[in-house]
Amino acid sequence: MSEEQTNQQWGGRFNEPTDAFVARFTASVQFDQRMYKQDIEGSVAHAKMLTKVGVLTEAECADILQGLSEIQSDIESGNFEWSIELEDVHMNIEAALTKKIGVTGKKLHTGRSRNDQVATDIRLYVREEVDHVLAEIIRLQQGIIGLARQEADTVMPGFTHLQTAQPVTFGHHLMAWFEMLSRDYERFADCRKRVNILPLGAAALAGTTYPIDRQMTTELLGFTAPTENSLDSVSDRDFAIEFCAASSIMMMHMTRYSEELVMWASAQFNFINLPDRFCTGSSIMPQKKNPDVPELVRGKSGRVYGHLMSLLTLMKSQPLAYNKDNQEDKEPLFDAIDTIKGCLRAFADMVPAIEAKRENMREAALRGFSTATDLADYVVRKGIPFRDAHEIVGKAVAYGIEQNKDLGEMTLEELQQFSDQITADVFDVLTLDGSVSARDHIGGTAPNQVRKACDRAERMLSARS
Repeated sequence: MSEEQTNQQWGGRFNEPTDAFVARFTASVQFDQRMYKQDIEGSVAHAKMLTKVGVLTEAECADILQGLSEIQSDIESGNFEWSIELEDVHMNIEAALTKKIGVTGKKLHTGRSRNDQVATDIRLYVREEVDHVLAEIIRLQQGIIGLARQEADTVMPGFTHLQTAQPVTFGHHLMAWFEMLSRDYERFADCRKRVNILPLGAAALAGTTYPIDRQMTTELLGFTAPTENSLDSVSDRDFAIEFCAASSIMMMHMTRYSEELVMWASAQFNFINLPDRFCTGSSIMPQKKNPDVPELVRGKSGRVYGHLMSLLTLMKSQPLAYNKDNQEDKEPLFDAIDTIKGCLRAFADMVPAIEAKRENMREAALRGFSTATDLADYVVRKGIPFRDAHEIVGKAVAYGIEQNKDLGEMTLEELQQFSDQITADVFDVLTLDGSVSARDHIGGTAPNQVRKACDRAERMLSARS
C-alpha cells in the first residue's frame, strides 16, 4: 500500500483505509457528476416516499428537501467541491447534505443502496437524453423536408453501384434520408419505453425490509412502472446497450448522408455547395474548401460503434447481481450521447442551408444512359417481351457508347435500327423530366409525389411534436 491513504463513509468493516491510488482508480465522480440533477431528483422522491411510510418525519423531509435544493444551486453556480475520496456523485451529494443539515442527512439512504440509486440515476439521465435526441432528429427531418420541397423538381442521376442508373429528383433523394431518420426515431422512442422502468427499491440486490411504496416513487419520478425483480433491477444495463445500438444504426445512416455530401461537394461531382461556416480551408492550398462537418460525422461513427461493443463486452458473462464492472458503463454511454447529439445538431443546422447546383445535377443525369429503363418499358408497352426489350435497349446503349451519344440524342432512324416498334413518341419518355414524372405513384420520384411525401412527413412530425 502507498503512504497516501484515504477513508470512506462505508469503512466500518475495514481494518485499514483504502489506498489513495485505489481510491482514485475506483472513483467515478470525475464523469458521473453530470448526473447530479438526476441523483437529487431521485433522492427527493425517495425522501417523500420515506416520509409517507413513516420512516422520516415531515420536519426531517423538509430539511432534506431544502438541503438538496441548496446543493443543486451550489453545483449549478460552481460552488460545489467534488471529492474523489467520496467516489461518486451519490456519496458526494450525501456527504454535502449531512454537512449541511446534520444527522438527518444520513437518514436519506434508508431503504436504498447505491446499486439501485445509480441504476435509477442512469435511467433518469438516459430518458432525458433520449428526449433531446428525438427532438434533434425531428429538427433535422424538418430541415430535410424544407430542402426536399424546394428541390422537388431538380433532376439528378440516381445511382446503383455508384453508376448512373435512372434519373431521380434531388427532393426524392433527400426524402430517402428522411425515411432512415424516421426509423431511427422509432428505435429511440421504443428504447425509451424500456428505459422508463424504475429500479429504485431493489436496494442492493434483494429489496429492503422497510415498508417502502415503490408505486409512489414510480409516479413521482414519471416512470411507467417499477421493475419486477430486484436482482435484475440493479444489474440490468440492457437499456444502455440498446441506446448505443440505436445510436450506432443512426450513425451508420449519417455516414451515408456524409459520404454523399462529401462526394457531391467535390469538384468532380459539383452537385451542391455547402455553407462556408460548415467547412474549413487548407493551411497550404488556398483553393481548398473542405467538407469537415460531414467528414467528421462520418468518422465519429467509429467511436459510437466502439461504445456499443464496449457495453456488450462489459456485460458479457457477468453473474447476478451488481458488479463493479458496471461502473464502466457510464463513460461509453455518456460519450455516445454527446457524440450523436453533436452530429445531429451539426446536420440539423447545415442541411437547410445546402445549395443545389441544379444545372450540374441535370447535366450529370444526361450522361450514362439514365433513361435506358424508360426505353425498355416503352418497347414492352409496344408488345415486346421484357427480356427481348432488355436486349434491344442494351444494343442501343452499346451503339450510343460507340457513337458517344446518349439515347435522347439519337435520331428516330438510329433508334429504329434496333426495333421497328419504336416511333416518334419515344422521345416523350427519353427526356429526363418525362422519366421522373412517369414514376407517379406513392414512393416514386415524380415531383408531385415528392411534394405529397413532404406533406405526409410534415403531418407525421406535427403529430410527434
